[in-house]
Amino acid sequence: MNASKKIYNTLFWRIAGTLLLLLILLGVGYTLMTSYYANRYFQETTQRLNKDLAQYTVDHVETFVDDTVNTKAIQDIMHSMMIINPSVEVYLLDTKGKILTFVAPYKKIKMESVDLAPVRTFIAGLGEDHPPFIMGDDPRDPGGQKVFSAAPIKVDEQLKGYYYVVLAGEKQGSVTSTLVGSYFLRVGARAFFLTLFAALVVGLLAVWFLTQNLRTIVETVRRFKEGDYQARIENKGKGELTVLSDTFNDMADTIVRNIDDLKAVENLRRELTANVSHDLRTPLAIMQGYVETLMIKKDTISNEDREKYLKIILSSTEKMGKLIKQLFEYSKLEAQQVKPEKEPFFITELAQDVIHKYEILAGDKGISMELKRPDELPLVFADVALVERVLQNLIDNAIKFTPQGGKVSLELSAKEDREIEIKVSDTGPGMSEQEQSYIFERYHRLKTGEAKSNGSGAGLGLAIVKKILEIHNATIQVISQPNQGASFMFQLPVYQQ
Repeated sequence: MNASKKIYNTLFWRIAGTLLLLLILLGVGYTLMTSYYANRYFQETTQRLNKDLAQYTVDHVETFVDDTVNTKAIQDIMHSMMIINPSVEVYLLDTKGKILTFVAPYKKIKMESVDLAPVRTFIAGLGEDHPPFIMGDDPRDPGGQKVFSAAPIKVDEQLKGYYYVVLAGEKQGSVTSTLVGSYFLRVGARAFFLTLFAALVVGLLAVWFLTQNLRTIVETVRRFKEGDYQARIENKGKGELTVLSDTFNDMADTIVRNIDDLKAVENLRRELTANVSHDLRTPLAIMQGYVETLMIKKDTISNEDREKYLKIILSSTEKMGKLIKQLFEYSKLEAQQVKPEKEPFFITELAQDVIHKYEILAGDKGISMELKRPDELPLVFADVALVERVLQNLIDNAIKFTPQGGKVSLELSAKEDREIEIKVSDTGPGMSEQEQSYIFERYHRLKTGEAKSNGSGAGLGLAIVKKILEIHNATIQVISQPNQGASFMFQLPVYQQ
């Protein structure tokens, strides 16, 4: 629980920190942009409101008298303008931009001429085809730019020079910078931090809400890690988290299946170990007993008894070998290591071969074998080796339970649903419905008839039959009643060309 909280808290605060940094950057950017455009707005407003100031001077002052600059008149009007508007600086330029005279604070300038390109642009007019405002040289600040007003001075239609009025002079710039800085410091800072705080709170609430599903996922993963293998993430809506939830649920299902398979294999291993130790004990004990007898009586035992003991030992080794083979066969089927290699074949030919193999064994017990089949049967599609194993186990089981003078039959018949039915019947003691319910369980043995007397029985034979048919997607049925024999039947699909 602490680990999941730590992971989530770390993620939450990382997101919160990133959001705070982003908001600060946006706030700083917004402040700089606001300052920049506010300054442009001030410059444009100042220039448009005072654009006719230079032309007013031209209209009311006789600048040149007999081609000589009327210095006194110019100085008077310039002083009057500066008294009314102390922020302006007035300059008289010749036709090449050289400063002829001026009125400015402290009567100090640092430039002898002004670039006339912006002046001509201004005189051409401010409108849709021109910039919103025009910046010109500031004679008091080389390299500096200021908004201005300008007008040409003409005498008898001949250009004599220009009036060049800087609208936001050095004094105004200093005052404006101080006021703007103070304004942004007092008002801008308050608004900025208030907006930042509100945006951060709203952002954190949004992050908390949006990561609610993430908290659910983290909690579910923690529960699954701690052993709650039924924990699953409820899917709501669509998006990346839904894909993550589906992926985790599929992964959890796969892990649970693998765990169940491992448990089944482990249980099988334990059962096999117990069953092997139990089933091998009897033939080993028999073999050990007769070998010890042969060793003790080696000088006194007759040839007839020696041959009898050796046959018993051989029979026990054969039983033990058969049991070990069945154990390995069933283990591979249980672990799903056997994959059927299906192919078309004639089930009639396979049935005949199996019957011939068991005729001698059945004849030694006085049991007759019979094969019932129609004249023609189509090909079936299955693993021929595994189907042969099924027939062998069923017939072997039938012979074990059929008494002397009885009969075992193998019957083949075609069904309308494109299948071939195979049925193995015997005339043995049969079985009750209760025994039929678990006859296919591994190591189940019937305790009737001859099987009871010699301790033999179904063992793994019928369990192997069931497993083989399961990997063929087929089932086996048993029909039996006490003292009326038993019939085992299953179906195989007809080969479709």
